[in-house]
Amino acid sequence: MKRLITAVIAGVLPCALFAQDITMTASGADDALKARLAGASLTIASDEQADTTPQDLIAAARADYRRLLAALYAHGYYGGTISIRIDGREAAAFSPFDAPRAIGTVAINVDTGPQFAFGSAQITPLAPDTKLPEGFAQGQTAEAGTIRQSVDTAVYAWRAAGHAKVQPASQRITARHSSHRIDTHVRLNPGPQLKFGALQITGNSAVRSDRLSRIAGLPEGAVYSPVEIEKAAQRLRRTNTFSSVSFSEADVPNADGTLPMTVEVTEAKPRRFGAGVELSTIDGLTVSSYWMHRNFLGGAERFRVDGEISGIGGETGGVDYTLGASLRRPAVWGADTDFVTAASLKRLDEPNYLLDQFEITSMLTRVLDETTTLEGGIGILAAREATDLTDREYMLLTFPLNTTRDRRDNVTNPKDGYFVSLDATPFVNLEGSENGARLFADARLYQSFGSDDRYTFAARTQIGSVFGATREEAPADFLFFSGGGGTVRGQPFQSLGIAQTIAGDTQTYGGRSFAGAQLETRIDITSSLGLVGFYDIGYVGEGANPFDASDWQAGTGFGLRYHTGIGPIRLDIATPTTGDNAGRSIEFYIGIGQSF
Repeated sequence: MKRLITAVIAGVLPCALFAQDITMTASGADDALKARLAGASLTIASDEQADTTPQDLIAAARADYRRLLAALYAHGYYGGTISIRIDGREAAAFSPFDAPRAIGTVAINVDTGPQFAFGSAQITPLAPDTKLPEGFAQGQTAEAGTIRQSVDTAVYAWRAAGHAKVQPASQRITARHSSHRIDTHVRLNPGPQLKFGALQITGNSAVRSDRLSRIAGLPEGAVYSPVEIEKAAQRLRRTNTFSSVSFSEADVPNADGTLPMTVEVTEAKPRRFGAGVELSTIDGLTVSSYWMHRNFLGGAERFRVDGEISGIGGETGGVDYTLGASLRRPAVWGADTDFVTAASLKRLDEPNYLLDQFEITSMLTRVLDETTTLEGGIGILAAREATDLTDREYMLLTFPLNTTRDRRDNVTNPKDGYFVSLDATPFVNLEGSENGARLFADARLYQSFGSDDRYTFAARTQIGSVFGATREEAPADFLFFSGGGGTVRGQPFQSLGIAQTIAGDTQTYGGRSFAGAQLETRIDITSSLGLVGFYDIGYVGEGANPFDASDWQAGTGFGLRYHTGIGPIRLDIATPTTGDNAGRSIEFYIGIGQSF
């Protein structure tokens, strides 16, 4: 009876695989091809899975013939032979439904044979100015991927010229084994040049179709272009109103030469909120939060309310408060120009001044491409300001201008690329101040090297200046200080400015110019933990020229980064390298994201 039960269980349950040996030999293959063959083999991959059964292994081995052959073709080997033997028997002879109870050895033997080169390589006709891959030429290695890439390049060139329905009319690929040559002849049928037809919109319920079409900006009646389709998709994604955007074209064009288009969207949840926390031993605790509506008026308008409290428990004056709201309406003047109106109310209780300020601005934002934007507008700024020297109220008419180019590979944890921002804010006195302008530039560079880009060098420079208005008449928050997390870590917040002594009492005020630099070397210790060493320096000048003789300070230190899905959590430990406290005091900075 026990024997019968054992036999029934053995017949019903899948047998576990205890393969003693899985080997692969590749005669004639270099290291790159050997690695590709091993990576293509499902049999080798299955050896790492604990629950693989003999049936699974046989199915994997039978599939490997085609997969290994494709790997040979990809490297230009068209006369190779493949043998996969399971316990001495060719895998192709097994039925996956009649597998043995156990498998002992699997031997994969690949003979690459000779490598083939192109005898002839032709794709006709080609669109004007088409540049095929350099490898698609007589005498070059005839890799299968090169053939596919060349055909794709030729097809895309015709589509870029407006021939949306181009397709291969015929193709002839001949292997001449005696001379180890591959002759490739592909003929394309470009079809007629087409124009964009009407855009049909599907998937939207809360966003109006007329607004969605305006934001997409697909030029109906213009010559078809895949670049324009991608731009339209990017414009819709840029609103953050849609979780997915997909364009498709009709299978058959209209008789008038237009091609109807369809965009299918999925709307994101309209409301979103978030919060952030940052801590510094000197600056204190900063808590921020925001609430946002992605489709405020039914036309993908983004309404956002922000609040921030900073300086809690710090040594940098009192507690600062900021409350702001903004409304962005996309595609107000063409598809790439948005209108933004914003208002903010803030109190800044800084070591050297107390400022209550209200500001409202209206801006036009022009997106030149996915990395470059231009902004310009007009605003009203009203403030009440108190310093040790005077109390005053003023009102300014401002003309904020900005251009930004962001080529970073990742915003929260960049490893390569650069970021440049240029700000200019001319201001006209309406009451209690002087005319002038504030200029500020921020440039950042990132370069990674080493295996898996383990090492990253990051550099940042900032330059600012206030023209026209004197230091006494310029808005206090337009002037410049150095010290703290945004300028020189290790130095106390806003510790460097312009010293002025009145009746034996020395006070520090903002300067009319600033120049600073931050240098970092970032090292990934593991996939989740990183180490950073940094050196910061800052100059503050009394005049408008940041390169005139100025007082300066510096700080250095190291930091830890713990990488998360929302960006690295940052801990920096810094000490001054100039001044009376050089090497004697330590400051801590905690936040989310890299320091710059």
